[in-house]
Amino acid sequence: MKKVLITEFMEQESVDKISELFDVNYDPSLHEKLEILSSQIVDVDAVIVRNKTQLNEELLTQAKNLCFVGRLGVGLDNINTDFCSSNNIKVQPATGMNADSVAEYVISCALSLLKNIPISHNGTIIGNWPRTTIESRELGGKTLGLLGFGVIGKKVCRLAQVFGAKVIAYDPFVPDSDAKKYNVSLVSQNDIFVNSDVISIHLPLTDETKDLINKSSFSLMKRAPIVINSSRGSIVNEKDLLKAYSDNLIKGFALDVYSSEPVNENFYKQVNGSMNCILTPHTSGVTVESNIRVSQFIADKTIQFLGN
Repeated sequence: MKKVLITEFMEQESVDKISELFDVNYDPSLHEKLEILSSQIVDVDAVIVRNKTQLNEELLTQAKNLCFVGRLGVGLDNINTDFCSSNNIKVQPATGMNADSVAEYVISCALSLLKNIPISHNGTIIGNWPRTTIESRELGGKTLGLLGFGVIGKKVCRLAQVFGAKVIAYDPFVPDSDAKKYNVSLVSQNDIFVNSDVISIHLPLTDETKDLINKSSFSLMKRAPIVINSSRGSIVNEKDLLKAYSDNLIKGFALDVYSSEPVNENFYKQVNGSMNCILTPHTSGVTVESNIRVSQFIADKTIQFLGN
């Protein structure tokens, strides 16, 4: 019987579905036990992970029978995809399965930060009643700039347009037909920085995108936008982000991802209740509904692949 190793949380119903056909070892905390993980991955045919399990070359080399990696999510930066490709190991992300969750997160952050809700909330609970000192703006009529126009970017676009926002996007891999279908103008990266009231990042982490949003990028942001990153933390230079906020180059920011996770202590010590910001612990794509969709999708793909 073929063996499947699941190293992080997966909906139990989906685990049970795979277990009906294959020998499954499910330990949602296995990613924290590297020695045990190294010994258990040796003879498995498939491994299913989220983003905490680091499938590097050293670990993958030990997996002599491995032919399938299921990713309970979208980003692949914790998986050595070059090694997998060279060794005929199929890597299957759950593309699109958490897109609704992330898109809702982006829009909710945009609405909250445009209305300065973090500052309003913190001022109110300490008794300041900042009713006349807080500037509040609407999403309608604003320009939303999307860095990346894949599945999630398109979901964000549709939601923003419901509020009456204009959407522009940068994505060199998107055809003009997609732009026309979604009533979006495809522009350059710099155009996003210069012309957006809200900027939302939907890019993979690569050598080209690391520190893409930096001091130089912020200097181009003439409209003092809101910046939202629900993609990968290292795309935004966090030091430059905080400096841009203190220099009023941006009016607020929301981060769901960070250059190191859990978030670096030096970073959150610089954030305080007087700032128009939202910090969340990499949960933008994690809802009850998305967990079910992601788990069911990867379960089906695992069964399909190993069954052939």
